[in-house]
Amino acid sequence: MEEIDIGKKVEKYRKAKDLSIRELAKLSEITPSMLSQIERGLANPSIQTIKVLAKSLDVPTFSFFIEEINTVDLVVRSDHRKKMVIENLSYELISPDFTGNLATAIMNFPPNTASSEKQLEHKGEEVAYVLKGKIKVFLDDEEYILEPGDSVKIPAQMKHKWENHFNEHAAILFSVTPPVF
Repeated sequence: MEEIDIGKKVEKYRKAKDLSIRELAKLSEITPSMLSQIERGLANPSIQTIKVLAKSLDVPTFSFFIEEINTVDLVVRSDHRKKMVIENLSYELISPDFTGNLATAIMNFPPNTASSEKQLEHKGEEVAYVLKGKIKVFLDDEEYILEPGDSVKIPAQMKHKWENHFNEHAAILFSVTPPVF
């Protein structure tokens, strides 16, 4: 975990509001030199000072304590996807990880495979899109054959199952929220 630089965040929010150090200092009732020291990391503000700065900048106090997102961690290169194999099925994670409220993956189905023996349900809502091949999806008591370009939404707690009883490989892009597998 990186150390959080509150001063840099104060400066970022101040500049976003187009305020000078003097203007923010006046709004926050602290000296310009103290604010300058906070922004440069030379002084550690008290919790009370952070609350006052947050109010003056019209941002939540906790926003000063949230770690910055490193954008390089948001990019997933096609040759560096996390892969998981369960029996004959493989999953390639398209999203960087399972943090957050959404995960996206590609399910790869060789011919004559199924996602499970019986229909399963989970708390996550799902949307799936067929990239290639044909696939049969069971939704409660109904069955549908999906082909490339077709999609399906599977509500949370709906029993479902995937089967590929065709002669070609199938690939399905799907997103789940919250991410559960």
